Amino acid sequence: MKELSLNILDITENSVKAGATLTEINITETDDDLVLTITDNGCGMTPEILETVTNPFTTTRTTRKVGMGIPLLKMAAELTGGEVVIASKHIGEFPNEHGTVVKATFSKKHIDFTPLGDVVSTITTLIQGHPETDFLYIHRINNDEIVFDTREIKETLEGVPINTYEVIKWIEEYLREQYLQIFS
Repeated sequence: MKELSLNILDITENSVKAGATLTEINITETDDDLVLTITDNGCGMTPEILETVTNPFTTTRTTRKVGMGIPLLKMAAELTGGEVVIASKHIGEFPNEHGTVVKATFSKKHIDFTPLGDVVSTITTLIQGHPETDFLYIHRINNDEIVFDTREIKETLEGVPINTYEVIKWIEEYLREQYLQIFS
């Protein structure tokens, strides 16, 4: 993938398909490194699936026989000297404490580092497409932090759907303003 925001979209879509009601997207950046952690409370993976999830020919989809999201993220991280670590607890074994954590570490100074890309569009696309799911987005850049939690927004909206056009546009503008404050 040409930018990490597309990896975020793909992995978070998997979280939603796994029944997650809350998905946390955490990005921590320093001048040297970027750490991306996606945590969900979905059904989790069995140990057998977890063992083979980085293989592109492992997928739970019935529409095609390949799943490239995690293998591409792993390749992108490893090309920079980083890594991907995945932990998961399946609902069958952990009925009260299930879900998945995908953590990818990248060296930003490596020539093969994939840029983050348009993460604002990724977050707004996720919210618009999955209004029933909650998303917590945290992006730490050195000493600055952007935090966006759909649970807080939904409380404020008092019954107005979070995926209405006006609300999505407000979310997009709010996030873009936060990034402008950091980078100006």
